[in-house]
Amino acid sequence: MRYLFLFLPAIGWGLMPMFVAGVKKSNIYHQIVGSVLGAFIFGAVVTLIKRPAFNTTTFLLAMMAGAAWVIGQCGQYYSYSKVGVSETMPISTGLQLIGVPLVGVLIFGEWASTQAKLFGFIGILALIIGVACTSLTDKGTAEGNKKNQTTTMIVLVLTTLGYIISSSIPKALKGDGVMIFLGETIGMMIATLIYLIGSKQIKVLKEKQSYQVIPAGIIYAIAALSYIISVQMNGVNLAFVMSQLCVVISTLGGIVFLHEQKTKKGYIYTVIGLALIVAGAVLTSVF
Repeated sequence: MRYLFLFLPAIGWGLMPMFVAGVKKSNIYHQIVGSVLGAFIFGAVVTLIKRPAFNTTTFLLAMMAGAAWVIGQCGQYYSYSKVGVSETMPISTGLQLIGVPLVGVLIFGEWASTQAKLFGFIGILALIIGVACTSLTDKGTAEGNKKNQTTTMIVLVLTTLGYIISSSIPKALKGDGVMIFLGETIGMMIATLIYLIGSKQIKVLKEKQSYQVIPAGIIYAIAALSYIISVQMNGVNLAFVMSQLCVVISTLGGIVFLHEQKTKKGYIYTVIGLALIVAGAVLTSVF
């Protein structure tokens, strides 16, 4: 059973982008609404079944983490439409893998030993090079347009701060994982509603594409809850490293199932970048 929960996060988070991008005529607003609704539905059902202990402070902080997640996810969905899943996911994942460990070092005092710092910073260097490889302009494809590349990188860097915040807050939380996850989904719902009102896109709540994305949200939620269980069963380091294999699944899935085209050089850069990102994830987490 522990191995099932070890691999479920990578499978779920790897498949989610393909389910989202596969909904025809959907835009960023449909995608974020459907994802958040799916996650909330799953979280609410599991909460009713498990009935976890409730802590107000932890719940409110979890809501903040969920709201920050929406910022990161909107940036990711924007990038899907500009450069595709197979290019967005390595860049987004790599940026998170750089930011989250740095927060851990600066705020939570992680990488206490000299060896941990050495391997950690080597890992970050590998991640930076890996992100650079996967983001190299792939001339000859629509995604390789220089303007697309530059704009997307700026959006991803800025919005990935939301992912980093949402991943870092739970490190300071103590409480039942199901209760924390429900708090996150409620924070996601509130942030999404504010986003829709602010962008004057509340109409998407009446459009079918929003509800066609709900399965992607449920897949995300299953992966997220499986990750919480995996941490308890397998430890933080192993659970985190294995969850990052989602980048391999989503990138290859974007190429194979969504038919995202790259030049021969683009494929080579992508494979090298993926290898460096996975290696960097291992170095920043295991040692």
